[in-house]
Amino acid sequence: MTLTLDPVGSATSPVTAPTYVAPTAPAAGSSRNSEVNAWVQRMAELTGAADVHWCTGDSAEWTRLTAQLVESGSLVRLDPEWRPNSFLARSDPRDVARVEERTFICSEREEDAGPTNNWRAPAEMRIQLDTLFRGSMRGRTMFVVPFSMGPIGSPLAKLGVQVTDSPYAVLSMGIMTRMGTQALDQIGPDTEWVPAVHSVGYPLIDDAGVVRDDVRWPCNDTKYITHFPETREIWSFGSGYGGNSLLGKKCMALRIASVLARDEGWLAEHMLLVKVTSPAGRSRVLAAAFPSACGKTNFAMMQPSLPGWKVETIGDDIAWMRPDAQGRLRAINPERGFFGVAPGTGETTNPTAIDTIWGNTIFTNVALRDDDDVWWEGMTDVAPRHLRDWKGDDWHRGDSSHAAHPNGRFTVPAEQCPSMAPEWDDPEGVVVDAILFGGRRATNIPLVAEATDWAHGVFMGATISSERTAAAEGTLGELRHDPFAMLPFCGYNMADYWAHWLRVGRSLAHPPKIFQVNWFRRGADGSFLWPGFGENSRVVDWIVRRLDGRALATWTPAGHIPWREDFALEGTGVDEDIWEELTAIDTASWLAECDLTEQLFDRFGRRVPHELRAQLASLRWKLERSAETTTADSAAA
Repeated sequence: MTLTLDPVGSATSPVTAPTYVAPTAPAAGSSRNSEVNAWVQRMAELTGAADVHWCTGDSAEWTRLTAQLVESGSLVRLDPEWRPNSFLARSDPRDVARVEERTFICSEREEDAGPTNNWRAPAEMRIQLDTLFRGSMRGRTMFVVPFSMGPIGSPLAKLGVQVTDSPYAVLSMGIMTRMGTQALDQIGPDTEWVPAVHSVGYPLIDDAGVVRDDVRWPCNDTKYITHFPETREIWSFGSGYGGNSLLGKKCMALRIASVLARDEGWLAEHMLLVKVTSPAGRSRVLAAAFPSACGKTNFAMMQPSLPGWKVETIGDDIAWMRPDAQGRLRAINPERGFFGVAPGTGETTNPTAIDTIWGNTIFTNVALRDDDDVWWEGMTDVAPRHLRDWKGDDWHRGDSSHAAHPNGRFTVPAEQCPSMAPEWDDPEGVVVDAILFGGRRATNIPLVAEATDWAHGVFMGATISSERTAAAEGTLGELRHDPFAMLPFCGYNMADYWAHWLRVGRSLAHPPKIFQVNWFRRGADGSFLWPGFGENSRVVDWIVRRLDGRALATWTPAGHIPWREDFALEGTGVDEDIWEELTAIDTASWLAECDLTEQLFDRFGRRVPHELRAQLASLRWKLERSAETTTADSAAA
């Protein structure tokens, strides 16, 4: 590191001004790939960085960076007895989350980005970025962060190189990816790699050479998170937070990777991966796409209530799935860590997550206890009497403000999770047996339904939606569509993405079965009908038995739903009346929802695959013409 900073008290507090260091040429030849070296030099010259450091990803580098950030006040070291090797970061209040309105897909043609993405012409955006990045790292070190998304050497992995002026981003990338020398060694002279440029946009030296004070959390009011699909580039400016600065996560692993997947014939998905094992010892792998606030992390780390069942985590957020030589879908979790939302995570809701964050964790925008441990809403039933809140201010039990920011996070290595499956970092990946789609629906969608075929399953994924639950979010009960839980993350036109899913399905000799689930259906009194959490293992039990051909189902226009007599309900408190509500298909409501689906499709015009238009027409016909049957069918049929 070139700069040594003094302790500070708040995100915008000044620190001792650094001594000016004239820019020097970066070390050449640090990669076996000459394009990487040339690109690093261009970025150093563009940004005016005072120094260039090629990250190794080893423990000595971690120790050095964390010590410097603690000294500068950018990190708070937590009590090593409670949280060994763990730290708290407090961001600037202006920099607390992803910035969707400043996230752009800069495809050559606007129609290739589609109506659900923000688009800018590439040439126009490059002029804007050149202006922003020119001199953006003056007085700072530019870190070169080689990283692998996926196990080192995996045929399913992809490589990237990020440059950044944020030590916080370096440390977090070290947790979330396979970062450093081991990744750099994978980039040979002809290896494909994704270039990712990041700056917090807070240079310490202006154009005239005048030095200004640093702050604890540097950022810029101007923010851009930009992606160039054709050239596979990522440029992020102005934010030091989360997915805006950890460019291997949503930016590469979903937005750019979805384009790579389209071009190469695989799937990059916002999906968890779990291995489930039945009491008989038979294991299956499930992938599941849930939008935010739909129980994704809880499902990934489920503690089953159904005796004899075991659920192990492979991934909690992203899955890359590729057809293998046998015509099956084989998946990896491209990440190495968890970047989890802290508020709401507690001993009751997700004890596995609590056990995971025992140490080696970076917490961001949560509260600090008087004994130098962390706390957030939902961690315990009763808050401590006194805390320092996420801004560093005094907070007392009973205060109306949040002690932790609602988007407060923990960044922790996945291998610390006690529920991780042995296969989670297998370079060959795991075969996916079933895919689940789910949203937060108070009405209409049954507890679980099986798609009749792959095209019907793609229709289920394309029409995932959640109902708004508070007037502050919009009209109460209004549907918010989030196709495949990929609305903010698809790097190209969503209708083309649906067509790609259909193509992949046609290439599979043994495609996974597809299901739709809904843990959030409510009764007339507004209460949840299904207990959720560990009881969701009962849905898993039925799904796995369907895969094995051992579970009965009833045909409905929504798909095949379970027979109550063939579903493990004992001990749940779900009686016959509740079950009827959980699985009811109201024709009028479903027909009204068909109109909303048509409006969704119409946004994409002629690019919507005809198979999905046909699925919508078929659903309408079934609702209008067919009565529900109670004839049980076998899974084999």
